[in-house]
Amino acid sequence: MEDYDYYPQKPELVEKKVNKGIGKSIFSLVLFVMAFSLIGMSDFTFILSLVLVLFIHEMGHFALMKLFKYKDVQMLFVPFMGAFVKGNRENEKQTQSILVLLAGPVPGIVIGVILLFFSQDSKQEWMGDLAFLFLFLNSLNLIPLDPLDGGQLLKILVNKNQDRFQLVFSFISSIVLILSGWYFELWIVVLFGFLMAFRVRAIQKNYQIHKELSDNEVNYVTTYKELSNKDFSLIKKVVIDYTPALKTYIDQVSDDSVDPIVANQVNNVLVSPVEKNANFFFKATIVLVWIASFLAPFLAAFKLNLI
Repeated sequence: MEDYDYYPQKPELVEKKVNKGIGKSIFSLVLFVMAFSLIGMSDFTFILSLVLVLFIHEMGHFALMKLFKYKDVQMLFVPFMGAFVKGNRENEKQTQSILVLLAGPVPGIVIGVILLFFSQDSKQEWMGDLAFLFLFLNSLNLIPLDPLDGGQLLKILVNKNQDRFQLVFSFISSIVLILSGWYFELWIVVLFGFLMAFRVRAIQKNYQIHKELSDNEVNYVTTYKELSNKDFSLIKKVVIDYTPALKTYIDQVSDDSVDPIVANQVNNVLVSPVEKNANFFFKATIVLVWIASFLAPFLAAFKLNLI
């Protein structure tokens, strides 16, 4: 008999409404620019160059997400941190996720190399500065640290023990960011590293939940829509056990108030299925492109006798 004969119907998942206009993106951009003014930075040319580099980088991600029919795709700027594009899609494909990640830094590096050669021919200092910014930020993004594009790419290419790998990888990334920021006296990087440490704690909690669910043969690699009533009930129990504050809240309010919150908590535990359709040749090609993109700025600078 079907599981709904024994388990109550799972509550409906209320999806967050997303503003699909560009208003939110423009507002975040304005805040990004204003933040530099608040700390006394008056070099408006540098700020505009930084915005241009970030915009082109994120447009690469944005365009590929749109091409692969991601939903609710948005570009947002974060003061002093940079920018990011977010979107969601059920049943992702490994190859498409990889191409989305590379679509940000690779075009930026190509543009940077081209500008670098033109700047040497034309002797335009501003062009050289812009080339350096393109090359530096996009090459930095290829470093295999979480949450940079290089780190996300490495996680997608590594398939075994994904939960454990993500926990260890995020922890190491956090330590590297803190130590690097401290050494180079980049305090914003140190702060970001500490913020990553809080994320590591959330990853650890999810790792423990997933381990218990695996031990009990509960399928959590699915979408909420495809989640059975039985698995929902089992996941709900584990989530409540690991979230004392949620248990206290449930005891104090009605079921109608609890259901949307519990549904969202269960959905956060689920891992979206990814079709692992990347063969060895594709992965090898991606790794070569990754390495070539990372080395390209150094090779270009060497050819122009800049290093």
